[in-house]
Amino acid sequence: MAALGGLSLSWSDLADLIRLRNQTGSLLLLLPTLWALVLAGDGHPPLSLTAIFVAGVFVMRSAGVTVNDLWDRDLDRRVQRTRERPLASGRMQPRAAVTVFLALIVLAAGLVFLLNSLTITLAPIALLLAVLYPLAKRVLPLPQAILGMAFGWGAIMAWSAVRNEIAWPAVGLFVATIFWAIGYDTIYALQDQEDDQRAGVHSAALLFGPWAWVAVGSALSVMVALLGLVGLATGLAWPFYVTLLLTGALFAGQVRRIKHPIAPAQALALFKQHVWAGALILAGFWSGVLLR
Repeated sequence: MAALGGLSLSWSDLADLIRLRNQTGSLLLLLPTLWALVLAGDGHPPLSLTAIFVAGVFVMRSAGVTVNDLWDRDLDRRVQRTRERPLASGRMQPRAAVTVFLALIVLAAGLVFLLNSLTITLAPIALLLAVLYPLAKRVLPLPQAILGMAFGWGAIMAWSAVRNEIAWPAVGLFVATIFWAIGYDTIYALQDQEDDQRAGVHSAALLFGPWAWVAVGSALSVMVALLGLVGLATGLAWPFYVTLLLTGALFAGQVRRIKHPIAPAQALALFKQHVWAGALILAGFWSGVLLR
């Protein structure tokens, strides 16, 4: 048991709150950041910066899911997949979760202040996006775009941390990540369509309905095209384009799968494949930089 703000909290509940046993989200947040570090660092990003961003991604993702559960605890009770989360189930009090969130933000701030002044000025936007995403699900028909901004902002910060500037390849990675998130999170939302509709939560799966496969295919196609433009602009060698082609083939297979109704477990499995897609792209960036 741990004590937070005078409240008792089990380590198991804390682990569940920050999704310690499920790091798919952390990896999807980390990968665009690593793309930018590799590109900006010409294939040899400083180890100190890499360590700071890896730690920062884990802390900020933990903070993001904590504030998400705080906002959504009433909605989560109405969704089969989320009703056993610590706040939704009543195993944790909201005051304890707020204390966890504040502690995580303090940790993140400590990491940010190890970076240059430009990156420090960009950091509050990352916090704002993390807080806004849970609210976006209530008012925006496509909240996945806000999620993509939150996940892509790491690429902007990583580039600025290495080069002390914001160049357009970093913006390309940022926009590509927005479309990537729209694609994979629409697949993820296929798990909860009926529950989300009853709870009044917006999602791309509900917005596009039977045409979700077209939306996913379009978003992922734009993502691949943008990454290709980034590769051309930075003069990457041929291995990058091979990995991009393989990634596109994986995406095409997913789009064919979701053209017809799929079970929630299948949607989750397809969503998790995007970690491998992002890792493949990272390998392409790395080899493309080193061989150019």
